[in-house]
Amino acid sequence: MRGADKLMEEVEGAPLVATMARRALASEAPKVLVALPDLDHPRAGALAGLAVDLVPVPDAALGMGVSIATGVAALPAQTTAVMILPGDMPELTREDFRTMADAWHKAPDNAILRGASTEGRPGHPVIFPRACFATLSQLGGDQGARKVVGTHDGPIQPVPLPNAHALTDLDTPEAWAAWRAARSPSS
Repeated sequence: MRGADKLMEEVEGAPLVATMARRALASEAPKVLVALPDLDHPRAGALAGLAVDLVPVPDAALGMGVSIATGVAALPAQTTAVMILPGDMPELTREDFRTMADAWHKAPDNAILRGASTEGRPGHPVIFPRACFATLSQLGGDQGARKVVGTHDGPIQPVPLPNAHALTDLDTPEAWAAWRAARSPSS
């Protein structure tokens, strides 16, 4: 992003991090945790007033794996599964989160559920059962939880989400500009 913070890009009149937190809360998730580099980070200010748990990740610069590990360690002891959502996927909706949760309630206890495009391409979010928590809590680097999915000995179940909701990941100013242009009404 050449110095800009993609999670502070405006979506629906608010920074993306707040928009995604609102959507997660509206899905009636029992708990929403947001991993942040520290509690003084501008993202924390964008989340002010929302009923989310802020989880500081002092080593966040070491990669997404560290954020996942820290977030999993912060889960309540009775947690049976965790839905991991990269915050830079603005097409994911409250309904998508509900679709994922509904599928999890019908899946085998040891299944990993993975959001997918309507064509079946794997994407996000991903729901991990408690059996994966120990491995998730050991992650580091920038590969996220790919290794956990790749070595899982239980079923991996795709959950189709509309269009490319599970795939739209905006990492550059050009990707943001193209996404906004595609969403703008034609003149």
